[in-house]
Amino acid sequence: MKIIIHGGFFSEFLQTKAIKQAKKAALQKIVLESYAYLKSHSALETVVFATKLLEDEPLFNAGLGSQIQSDGKIRMSASLMDGVSKKFSGVINIENVQNPILVAEKLLYFEDRVLAGEGANLFAQKQGFPYFNPETPERRADYKAKKAATNTGTVGCVALDTEGRLATATSTGGKGFEMPGRVSDSATIAGNYANEHCAVSCTGVGEDIVSAGIATKIVTRVTDGQTLEHAFQKTFQELATFDGFAGAIAIDYHGNIFYQESHPTMVFAAFDGEKITLFC
Repeated sequence: MKIIIHGGFFSEFLQTKAIKQAKKAALQKIVLESYAYLKSHSALETVVFATKLLEDEPLFNAGLGSQIQSDGKIRMSASLMDGVSKKFSGVINIENVQNPILVAEKLLYFEDRVLAGEGANLFAQKQGFPYFNPETPERRADYKAKKAATNTGTVGCVALDTEGRLATATSTGGKGFEMPGRVSDSATIAGNYANEHCAVSCTGVGEDIVSAGIATKIVTRVTDGQTLEHAFQKTFQELATFDGFAGAIAIDYHGNIFYQESHPTMVFAAFDGEKITLFC
């Protein structure tokens, strides 16, 4: 039974000591709370639970406190993949909900499992998700000052449960000031992918993650017999050929946890029931 979560990159915040400490405390609290949840729930249920907690923490760029796009609106994306059923579901550029990952979870049981824009908004409304404005004063100040133009951030969780089942979830508020209609990696299999062998969640520049096909490549390589570490190394070598900006977290079916980043520094926390690994 293992769990690892990430909260994007430091680059999305002014690097004050107070912010670093706050993020560290938040990650530690969420990973421990999620591990406790994992003890009596499946990997699939747990990655949704953990990602929701990350979405509810305004320090991270997902759900509450998401980045604002160039037209002044917030549009979020999130996805979920079950390593057992191989089902993937997601929402792209959804607006006015508190937890995009919960909408993605609902879609997992529908025939049409990835919805974008107005279709995602209408689905959320019909499913009873209340109107919620995820904007914070800090994000509005960033927007007005155009400080968010180089931000790259996402949140995600990968879990292995007591039955050996793997799942992954990823959520993002975008990169900030992007063109309306832009699609990130977070609701694609390039940024969020799992099967019975491995599960991966990514963060960074969505275009680079899609170009490198990071999550799918790592999972495919592990499925084909490579070690998790070698699968990461090979995939990030390919990312380096165009100086791609990305980070990823993963767990394989043996319970091995691994992470890698192309540019410092991704923030993450992992827990195996005995030892917590925290990087902030």
